[in-house]
Amino acid sequence: MTDRPSTPDRTPPGRAAPALPFDPWLLGAVMLLTAFGLVMVYSASAVTADAKVHDQFYFLKRQLVAAGIGIGLLLLAFQIGYRRLQGLALPLLFLVLAGLVLVLVPGVGRVAGGARRWIDLGLLSFQPAEAAKVALVLYLARSLARKKERMRIFSIGFLPHVIVAGVLMGLVLLEKDLGTAVILFVVLFVMLFAGGARVSYLLGAMLFAAIAGWRLVAGTPYRMQRITAFLDPWRHRDGVGFQIVESLIGIGNGGWTGQGLGEGKGKLFYLPAAHTDFIAAVVAEETGLVGTSLLLLLFAALVWRGMRATWQAPDAFGCYLALGLTTLFGAQALVNLAVVFGLLPTKGLTLPFVSYGGSSLMTLLAAAGMLLSVSGGRGGFLRPARTVRLAPGGGTA
Repeated sequence: MTDRPSTPDRTPPGRAAPALPFDPWLLGAVMLLTAFGLVMVYSASAVTADAKVHDQFYFLKRQLVAAGIGIGLLLLAFQIGYRRLQGLALPLLFLVLAGLVLVLVPGVGRVAGGARRWIDLGLLSFQPAEAAKVALVLYLARSLARKKERMRIFSIGFLPHVIVAGVLMGLVLLEKDLGTAVILFVVLFVMLFAGGARVSYLLGAMLFAAIAGWRLVAGTPYRMQRITAFLDPWRHRDGVGFQIVESLIGIGNGGWTGQGLGEGKGKLFYLPAAHTDFIAAVVAEETGLVGTSLLLLLFAALVWRGMRATWQAPDAFGCYLALGLTTLFGAQALVNLAVVFGLLPTKGLTLPFVSYGGSSLMTLLAAAGMLLSVSGGRGGFLRPARTVRLAPGGGTA
């Protein structure tokens, strides 16, 4: 009896090779951004951490813990499948609402930088406002998928969604977090527009939001100072314009190829929030236009693959979920980078997957797992979902 020579498995003629159960480009963009963020968090925070706590790895270690938990949440969300998450939309929303209320309670919420936004969990502090973004996307995706043709009715397709989002934005504004409120509004507007809400209702909401936003800014001295600094930062270089001026100086010093990792000067107590909101300025100074362009390409790839997942989603809930999460990633990155480059007034928003911030990194990685689930058509656990497509001439294929 002779052994038969082993032959590689071959795909039967006429049948395509089985596709991966996720989008590798999407996963690659998320993982590269996260890894790049870990490198830049250490580079931007080592000197500050050594001066404050005598441990140059302090912020890096905390970010590594958050990244580990976040990757675990990504895998969990992917394995569960986005369809099963549909049933968790309302419980998660109520849980986030409870967290946003608790953080305002003295003795429970931790105050930092004049804002009460965090709940201390020991090794990490959790910011419920970060989870509110994902909770809103899940709630809207579930509701829009169920209402469909009734979306043009004011009391069904518009008002309930605005009330829920308004409550979230109101609680976030009580924490003095205007940036997150802006992102919540952008997500709401985009998803309602895609869901078929009347344009007149949306324009009315935008006008109301603009008036309310201006009153919030005009009625708060520090927000008006940020507007002043935005309009003429160099005139206020030694005052309210200090942060944006130092950001622009760092970007200019970067040139084409940068000064090298770890060699930036802005993080040496010149640029406030160097490892958080303004980490992109450190990226530009140390890696130059080349590194900044690569960072922008990764975000462009993330948005591109997210929109592809939206277009190819197997069902309405998956479509809206992918759209909302992609809008969240793209809008937050766009606002953060616009602030760093002096195109928008200063707001407290992290650069997704890159900035230091455990709550942001964990929730965004969990959201990336949901988006990966939609990209692979995974309805739940290991069972592939059936993709519904329109056949030529109507009907489904």
